[in-house]
Amino acid sequence: MAPRDKSQAVLGLEAVEMRDRLASGALRAADLVRACLARIAELEPRVGAWAWIDEDHALAQAQRLDQWRQSGRAVGPLHGLPVGLKDIIDTKGIPTENGTPIDAGRVPSEDAWIVARLRAAGAIILGKTVTTECAFLHPGRTRNPHDLDHTPGGSSQGSAAAVAAGMVPLAVGTQTGGSVIRPAAFCGVVGLKPSFGMIPRTGILTQSPSLDTVGVFARSVADCALLAEAIAGHDPVDPATEALPAPRLLDTALSPPPVAPVLAFLKPPGWDQADPQTVAAMHELAGLLAEQCFEVSIPGLEDAAAIRRRINLAEMAKCYYPLERRGRDRMSDILRAAMDEGKTVLARDYIAALDWRAVINAAAAPVFARCDAILCPAAPGPAPRGLADTGDAIFNGLWTLSGMPAVTLPVFTAENGLPMGIQLVGQRGNDARLLRTARWLATHLETLKQQG
Repeated sequence: MAPRDKSQAVLGLEAVEMRDRLASGALRAADLVRACLARIAELEPRVGAWAWIDEDHALAQAQRLDQWRQSGRAVGPLHGLPVGLKDIIDTKGIPTENGTPIDAGRVPSEDAWIVARLRAAGAIILGKTVTTECAFLHPGRTRNPHDLDHTPGGSSQGSAAAVAAGMVPLAVGTQTGGSVIRPAAFCGVVGLKPSFGMIPRTGILTQSPSLDTVGVFARSVADCALLAEAIAGHDPVDPATEALPAPRLLDTALSPPPVAPVLAFLKPPGWDQADPQTVAAMHELAGLLAEQCFEVSIPGLEDAAAIRRRINLAEMAKCYYPLERRGRDRMSDILRAAMDEGKTVLARDYIAALDWRAVINAAAAPVFARCDAILCPAAPGPAPRGLADTGDAIFNGLWTLSGMPAVTLPVFTAENGLPMGIQLVGQRGNDARLLRTARWLATHLETLKQQG
C-alpha cells in the first residue's frame, strides 16, 4: 500500500481504534499527525475550517508523546489523538481570537480548564477551529465539506467541518443555542451537547453563563463519549459544575442496553417549519422502530425559544460589554443588534425566564419515565444553500435551555446528497445512558440498512 493510501486508511479509523493502536505502538502519533496535516493541506483552501494551525507545533507534541510511550511510561486516555479546539477556548501561547477583529492577535497566558485536561490525557492540540463572530450568528469563512455552496452551520462551524472532512478525528465546540447539534447535523458527523455543567467552561469565552455548554464532535458515538469523558469534571471556578464522580461515558456507551431501548417521538415547536424531507424521514424512522417508539407531546414548550433568547441576549449584553467598549464599531450589525436587544430586557422578565429550566425538566419527567430518550429532528432540514447565515436552531435551543443532554446522528441523506441528522435527548445528568441508546440506534439502523 502506497504511503498516501496508508494515511487515508488511518484517517478512516474511529478515534477509539486510533487510541488503541497508539497505546500499543502499532500507530505512531507523529504518523497520525502527518496524515491529518496532509488532509488539511489538501482540503483547507476550500473548506476553511482552521483559524490557526502550526505544523511544527503539532509534530513536536506528537514526537514527545511517541518518546513518552517508547519509554514504557503509562499513557493517558487520549494519548496521541489530535483534537481541534473552537477558537473561543483559551490555549496558552496559541492565538485565541474569538472570531472577532476586536481580539485580533490575542494570545492567552493560560490554558482553559479543558485544555489542561486534554494535555494531561495525552491529546495533541492540532489547532484552533473557526468560530462565528464571538460564537454568535455572524458566519466565519468555513464551508460545508459536502457542498461548498452550503453553510456548515454555526457557531462551532470549523470544528464540525474539520471532523467531517477527515482533517481531525476529534474536535471541541460550544453550544448556547444550537451551536454543536446543528453544525454536526449539517456536516454529517456525530455531535454531543452534554448536560449543562458536565464539562467546565473556565477559560472559554463567556456569552451566556446560564446556557453556555461545551460539546464535542466525532465520527461515532463512542468517539464522542471518549472525548467528553476526558474533559468532564468539577471545577470550583465554574459554579455550573458539581463535585460528582467522573462519568463512565465510554464504557457505558460501548455496553449493550439491558433491553431494547424505547424512544419517544416528539414534534417540537417549529415542527411546521421543517422541510418535508425531514418530516417524512422522521415518520419513516418512527415506523421502523415500531413498538419501540411512541409519539408524545410535552405541554408548555411553545414559548421556550423566546425564553432562551431572552436569557441569551440579556446575559450577552452584560458579558460582551467589555468587547463592546473596546470595539463596538468592529462588531457585525447582527451582533450589535443583539447586544442592543439584550439591554432592553427587564430584570423581572430575565429572572422569570431563569425559572423555565426547572419547569421544562419537570414537564419532561413523565416522558422519561416511559422511555430511554426523546427522538426529534436535529435541524429543520439539510444545510441551507449560501453562507450568509448558519441556519435555524429552532430544534436545539429548547434542550440547551433545559440543560438536557442531546446527541445527533447523521442517519439520513437529503435529495441533494447533503446529510440530515436526528436528535436524541436524554434526562439531565443521564448522559451515559443517552450515549448507550444513541449507539444502539446507530447500530440498529446500520443493521436494517444492510438487510435491505
